[in-house]
This record gives sequence, structure tokens and C-alpha cells, in this order.
Amino acid sequence: MTEVSEVELAVGGMTCASCSSRIEKKLNRVEGVTAASVNLATEKAKVTYADGVEVAQLIALVEKLGYTAKEIVPPPPEPEAGHASAPTTADITEPDTLRQRLTVSALLSLPVVLLAMAPALQFDNWQWLSLTLAAPVVVWGGLPFHRAALTNVRHGSATMDTLVSVGTLAAFGWSLWALFFGDAGAPGMRHGFDFTASPGSGASTIYLEVASGVITFILLGRWLEARSKRRAGSALRALLELGAKDVTVLRAGTEERVPVGRLAVGDRFVVRPGETVATDGTVVEGASAVDASMLTGESVPVDVAVGDAVTGATVNTSGRLVVRATRVGSDTQLARMARLVEDAQTGKAQVQRLADRIAAVFVPVVLLIAAGTLGGWLGATGDVTAAFTAAVAVLIIACPCALGLATPTALMVGTGRGAQLGILIKGPEVLESTRRVDTVVLDKTGTVTTGRMEMADAYAAGDTDEKQLLRLAGALEHASEHPVGRALAAGAADRLGVSVAELAAPERFENIAGSGVRGAVEGHEVLVGSERLLADAGVTGLEALAGAKEEAQASGRTAVLVAWDGAARGVLTVADAVKDSSPQAVRELRALGLTPMLLTGDNKAVADTVARAVGIAPDDVYAEVLPQDKVDVVRRLRGEGRVVAMVGDGVNDAAALATADLGLAMGTGTDAAIEASDLTLVRGDLRVAADAIRLSRKTLATIKGNLCWAFGYNVAALPLAAAGLLNPMIAGAAMAFSSVFVVTNSLRLRTFT
Repeated sequence: MTEVSEVELAVGGMTCASCSSRIEKKLNRVEGVTAASVNLATEKAKVTYADGVEVAQLIALVEKLGYTAKEIVPPPPEPEAGHASAPTTADITEPDTLRQRLTVSALLSLPVVLLAMAPALQFDNWQWLSLTLAAPVVVWGGLPFHRAALTNVRHGSATMDTLVSVGTLAAFGWSLWALFFGDAGAPGMRHGFDFTASPGSGASTIYLEVASGVITFILLGRWLEARSKRRAGSALRALLELGAKDVTVLRAGTEERVPVGRLAVGDRFVVRPGETVATDGTVVEGASAVDASMLTGESVPVDVAVGDAVTGATVNTSGRLVVRATRVGSDTQLARMARLVEDAQTGKAQVQRLADRIAAVFVPVVLLIAAGTLGGWLGATGDVTAAFTAAVAVLIIACPCALGLATPTALMVGTGRGAQLGILIKGPEVLESTRRVDTVVLDKTGTVTTGRMEMADAYAAGDTDEKQLLRLAGALEHASEHPVGRALAAGAADRLGVSVAELAAPERFENIAGSGVRGAVEGHEVLVGSERLLADAGVTGLEALAGAKEEAQASGRTAVLVAWDGAARGVLTVADAVKDSSPQAVRELRALGLTPMLLTGDNKAVADTVARAVGIAPDDVYAEVLPQDKVDVVRRLRGEGRVVAMVGDGVNDAAALATADLGLAMGTGTDAAIEASDLTLVRGDLRVAADAIRLSRKTLATIKGNLCWAFGYNVAALPLAAAGLLNPMIAGAAMAFSSVFVVTNSLRLRTFT
């Protein structure tokens, strides 16, 4: 069997969608490569390949195309490296160098542009000062474009750099010819500025302001773009940097401070108030409140005590905790979240693939249009100056940067913001699904309800004192390990206003499997359990409890009978409590145009009770569904023409999550459910499901808005430039800011709430 491997490469030197498209196409043509995807915004290539393909071979191919490439390898388990983000080409492209190049170019270009645009400022021989200032901008400031264009020529391709380089060098070359061999170098020469391609004498026309101004504008656009892209990825970087660097480990009874990378599964470590929990684990000593807002978006700290699970990167707010590590390194929830977010940001939505295909042929087409514009103007007017101006404007205006940034920047910001809110989007194709979903199937236990039994009601028969009923039953059940017993003990203690530990200890305790418990409490012989248990023990007065028992069963609750000293004394009811947030969550899902449905293995009475509590219609309840039948329900709904989202948290939900058009897993659930889902909700709050769908839809809408702008801009601008209605320098400014607009529009997703 062929083994398939995957590698991520940090790719440097990409400037537009044509670059990423060309690298992707070449990588996909390598024999043995099964899939390759190159993302312009994250500046990464993800390649899946079979045996026989070497990573070095892939890197060599990218470098041969004129770009830099470096394998992204997981950092070693050292304290510093353990929390460093993967290398990106932000490091390779050195933003400081770009800023320096922009600053020098702007300072030199400003006088050139002012002199060209304001004839009143022109003095004798001003044109030679313009040449002196513009030459370094064109040669040194534009060096990245010229170098990339030369590489492209060597490989028989063309990108945005080709357009910028050809356009600016043509303008500069024309100016040199006019200055040295035409009339433009004569003392006293004056030059007007037009926003359109105006007729004139080619021998006395110079384009130094175009050559220097375009390069400066595009450098400015690229710097703003790089800055915006860093901001777009800030959520992921913040996620990666959340973890602790050092940890206090308990070894042989003494505390030892070690790098977190040396922590192993099973180690016990101390977390003091204000410290970050080093890794996922279970509390073995102490009690505190833990702030998990950075991972789940939940602002209220969660109380934890012995036996409770804690997640790495959360913050201990009060008491001292001793935690036993259960997951370390790349297995922790933080690492898995970061991986999911990165994978989503690297992927491509279907709409972006279309944009990439267009960008791949766009630049060569623009070169042909520019040549056609030059020839057309010359043939129609015979005016070389106007023809040249229009052709250069076509070259400059048409750079497809915005096309390449439209989808990935929105994905980076949307998925990053989702991670901050506890919503993990697995991939860009998920966004397409959220738009079409019209039905959401909710698993009951652990999703709509807490998944834990809680005491609901207490009914005391005859002259029985309710407090005594709670005290004796709670004390006996406190000795039980059964979930119903624990729920009764906790409920009794809560109603009595004491802690569970303060309940009386039974003098004798016996568990009767499947029936209940019996024992001695405060000198009384107490029985707590089923009606059969009490009947078999010869308890009298059971008929007095019949009404309370039937009422409990009708409302979907479990009735537990209590007796002592041979007489029936009361009924305690337990139920899987509905989460406080579930009714609001159902309302929010309806507001999104979705039809909520309830799916459960419980009986109809229980299901109907929960459905009424949260506002789901009786006709939309599927009860008594076996785990293996959940898939059939989802398939049946899809067969009716519905587009189905499924929300669940258990192992038995995994198949249904995978079968649904959109699977949402509660992050409090099992690994199997999370793996099978498309969206993971880190918090166990159903309202996050509505937030997740809203965020996904808003991200998709932003992508489409970006693409509409990018396509519309190029479609509208090219004819204007070809018609001679744009000065090349204005075209350069417009092109640069189209990319900035797209990235800025994506950044609006950072404010999603």
C-alpha cells in the first residue's frame, strides 16, 4: 500500500494570485504529488505526496520558479520553541526592508510628482532634478519588481511584477530618450499634467512622475497589505502564544521549575493563582475558578475541584491547584485548536479556485491588451504620446493582487476571530455549506441538556417532613457512585443549604444493582430506589406515592421512591436538566432561518418535555432513536430535500455528524465527534452553534464582496485605461489601494460578536 505524506512549505516572494497559481500548478504536475494548494495570504504551500517524492525536490522546484521555500517543521519541545509559531514568509520577506524601501522612495518621489503636476513650481532645468530623484526610485525602489519580472521571463511566465516592471521601465526609458535625444532636456522646458492620455510631442514629454510615483504607490500598497495580513493572522499567533513557558512540577514531594516541553503525561504540577495551566490535565488537589475566556470566549470563570478536567492555556484565578497532566505537546486542546485554524486558513474555497484560474491567464491577457491599446491608438490617432500613456496605464491598472487576497485574508480573519470565540472552522468549504443549511438536528444529551442528572422535585407523603426526607435520602445516596445517586445527594444538600460533605454518613450501606440502595441513617432503616425494591421489602403506603410517581413519569422525569422504618415516605425526581442557554439558542437558530429538530434515544415523554422547554415543535422531535439509527434520520431528512446541520457531542453522534451536510461538534464532547465534524464549538453552549453559523455566513459574504470588488475593479478599470481616461500614476495609486481595500474589508470580521 502506498504511504501518503504531507508537508507544509513557507513560500517567499509571491506578490499576486498569478504567483501562487503558477507554483500550485507546477507542484501538482510533479509525479507522485496527489494534491498541492498554495495560499497567497498565509504564504504557505501544503503538499500531499506519495512514496518516491522528496521534500527537497519540492523545495527545489519552487526555488527554480524564482521563489524561496522552506519546510515548516514542528518545533522541538523546548520552552521557547514550544510556543513559537511556524515560520512564515513574513520573516522571509523582511517587512523592515520593505518599509525602508518605501520611505526612501516616497521622499524622493514627492518632489518629482509635485514638479510634474504643478507647472508653477517648474524652474529652469527642473527636469534634470526630477531625473536625479526619480532614477534611484526606479532602479533601487523598484528592484524587487524588476528582479521578479526577470525571473518570470526566464521561466516563460508573467505576474503582477511583470506588469509593474514593464510599465515603469517603459515610462522611465521614454523619459531618458526624450531628455537626451529629444527636446525635453532643453532649459526652460515646461510640462503640464493631465489625468487622461493627451496628445502631444513625444520628444518633449517625460514620464518620470509616472515611473517613480507608480513604484512608490505600489510599495505603499504592499507595505499596508503586509501590515494588514499580519493583523489578519494575529488571532492565530495569539492562540499559539497562550501557553505557559515554564511549569512547577511535583517530583519526590518537592517542587521543581522546568520548561513546559519537559512535562510528561502523568506528571503532577502546581498552578498557583494568576498562573497559566501548563497543559491539559485533571485536578488532583485543591479548588479554584479557571478563566478559559481566551480559548472559549466565555467570560465567566469556571469553578473546578478535585476530579475536574482543566485545559492548558487557561488561567487559574484564585486557589492553588495540583494537576495531573493527561495530554502534552501537540495532543493538547490548544495545539489541536491551532492546527484546525491553520488548516482552515491554508485551504481554499471553491470561489477562490475560480479566482486563481482567472488570475493565471489574466496577466498574459493584459500584456496583449496593452500591446493592442498601443497599436490601436497609433493606428487611430498617430499620436505616440497618447498611445504610450494609455498602454502604460493598462499595464499598471490591471495587476490582479486583489483577486489573490480576496478569499485568504477573509478566511484568516474569520477563522482567527472564530478561534477567539471558541468556534473552530475546519476548512473553507464549510463556509459554502452554512449558506445552504435550512435544518439543524440537535442531539439531546450533552447538547441541549447538561448530560448530567439533577434533582427536579421532592414530594413528601402524608405528615412526612420534607427536610427529613431530603436529609435521610441524601445521606444514603451520598455513599452511592451511581449518577442518579450523586444527583440526589447534590440536590438534597443544595435544598438543605449545606455542602454534600456535611450530609450524615450512613451507619450501613448496601447497593442493590438495578434497583436502588438501602442502609441505616440516623438510626432509621432507609430504602431509596424503585417501586419493586420497596415492595419486595414489604414497605407499606406505596399507594400514597402513586400520583407523584405517575406525574413524574408523564413529565419525562425519573421517579425515585423513599421509605424508612417500613413505610413509604416520599418521591424524589431526577432529570437530565436543560441547559439555561438552550431556549435562547433555539430562538437564535430560528432567527437564522433554520428549523431546529430534537434527536434522542430517550422515550417520547422525556423528549417532548425537553422540546417544550426549549421551544421545538412536537412534530420536529425524533425520540427512541438508537445510536446506529441517527444516521438514518439525517439521511431521511436529506432525502426530503433538506440541507441538514447536525449538532452533537458523543461517540454515537460521530457517524451522523459526518453524514450531515454540516457537522457541529460540542468541544466538551468526544474526540470522535470532534474529528467527524466540520465546525467545533469549544464551549458546551448551544448558542455558540448559532454564532458559528452567523460567523461562517458573514465570512463567506465578505469573501464574495471582496471577489466582486476585485473582479469589478479590473473589469471597469481596464476599458478606462485602454480608452486613455487614466493617467498611469493615478492608475498605479488605484491598483495599490484596491488590494488595501480588500484586506481592510476582511479586517472588519475582527469586530464580529
